[in-house]
Amino acid sequence: MSTPKYTNKLQGKNVLVLGGTSGIGFSVAEAALEYGATITVSGSREAKLASALTRLRATLPASSPSALVSGTTCDLADPTTLEANLDALLRFATADGTRPLDHIVFTAGDAIAVTPVSQATPAAVAASLAVRFVAPVILAKLVPRYVRQSSESSLTLTGGVASYKPAQNWAIIAGVGAGVEGLTRGLAVDLAPVRVNAVAPGAVHTEFFDHFLAKDQLEGFLEFHAKESLTKTVGKPQDCAEAYLYCMRDYFITGGLISTNGGKLLA
Repeated sequence: MSTPKYTNKLQGKNVLVLGGTSGIGFSVAEAALEYGATITVSGSREAKLASALTRLRATLPASSPSALVSGTTCDLADPTTLEANLDALLRFATADGTRPLDHIVFTAGDAIAVTPVSQATPAAVAASLAVRFVAPVILAKLVPRYVRQSSESSLTLTGGVASYKPAQNWAIIAGVGAGVEGLTRGLAVDLAPVRVNAVAPGAVHTEFFDHFLAKDQLEGFLEFHAKESLTKTVGKPQDCAEAYLYCMRDYFITGGLISTNGGKLLA
């Protein structure tokens, strides 16, 4: 039988997923592992990291080494330690630079603070940018040092559908997402031949909302967002993960944006 052309594009690749301990990031890590990649995940909390590593290793065939999955914590919120923390993470994922990364996926985020413009302060705006915009910028600064310089390598960032259809009082959040898209295009130029793309998810049911909302609030939230889409559904992390896989596997896409939102922009 001939060597597969399509299903083995991630076989043996070294992939880092920031925010890979839950939600969409976890599904991206799980899927890449299923396709034969070696996975490193990072998150900000030890307990979530330990749980994610256990769950990911449980998906491996019995004959596979557990070393295919590793992880470490990385705090992205403190600007005074951000670059040092990211450098330590990248050294961990590359065995001190001896095993370059093929792909980096950035799905990390913090709790969304909905701040009306009427109540905005410079500090509040800066806090909104810290993890979702500033961290990807500093990560990109380190990419040439730790990522294989090839058009087969990639960095995939995460925006959001709110940039196109913001809810009331979401101006700052919409601005952050729009900034990520502009950053993506600029980095595609600056980091070439490494490809840089972004995914903009719509409403996706992740563990974040399970912890953030009471049960009755969660049901109302999911029902509202389902009605707001053409598919009349809310996104699942395992479905949205496909967009990130595509960005890794299509060696000709760079500077692109994929929006996975159930048709919300047309509803």
